[in-house]
Amino acid sequence: MQAIYPTWQVPTNIHAFTTTRTGGVSQAPFESFNLGDHVGDEKSAVKINRTLLVEKFHLPHLPLFLTQTHSTKVIRLPYSGDNIEADAVYTNQPNQVCAVMTADCLPVLFTSKEGIEVAAAHAGWRGLCDGILEETVKCFHTNPQNITAWLGPAIGPKAFQVSKEVIEQFMQFDRLAEDAFQPDPSEKGKYLGNLYQIAIQRLNKLGITEISGGEYCTFYEKERFFSYRREGKTGRMASVIWFE
Repeated sequence: MQAIYPTWQVPTNIHAFTTTRTGGVSQAPFESFNLGDHVGDEKSAVKINRTLLVEKFHLPHLPLFLTQTHSTKVIRLPYSGDNIEADAVYTNQPNQVCAVMTADCLPVLFTSKEGIEVAAAHAGWRGLCDGILEETVKCFHTNPQNITAWLGPAIGPKAFQVSKEVIEQFMQFDRLAEDAFQPDPSEKGKYLGNLYQIAIQRLNKLGITEISGGEYCTFYEKERFFSYRREGKTGRMASVIWFE
């Protein structure tokens, strides 16, 4: 069973990765390691896949799977509430698994350099624009300069087509965001956006400079990743982090 692991310098008690689409039991168009139970896949297949996630990757327990709505809400673990609508999860407790699901949106994993605080954020363009990364970082007790971030697999800058209106929304928060968009040579009036670049801009502005990842494209790497833009009806990967 394959996974994508961060290339970052963090304490050895930190465990983090993003799953790929292979190694599970789901049938087309969710083949095969789909972890989302809201996409139309057989519930029994998703349950098996989630069990495999825990067993094959040696998780301390099954993660809390959020109901993601492109919001800026962050849940803190351990969590005892009923409302799991959120787009990020944070903990400063050992063996509490933070997880978000994606299929083009940007997953961002965070850890303090001491290895005693971690978080995972689901940054679709709306959440990224509205401040999900900023809200996640607010949960940390340590200074932002003491946080390391990894940008997991997302839709890449050659595939993320947007309208001028999307660019204008980002520029309301940061004029530098315009640098992350280029005219799409294949369609007049459309632009190609770089979610990785925008995330780095936002994190740098917070004082986070130790950032890695950002080299994959879920849209073009069909054998490895689910992509909502490419397939419409498809599965979800999970990006996971916890500390011992």
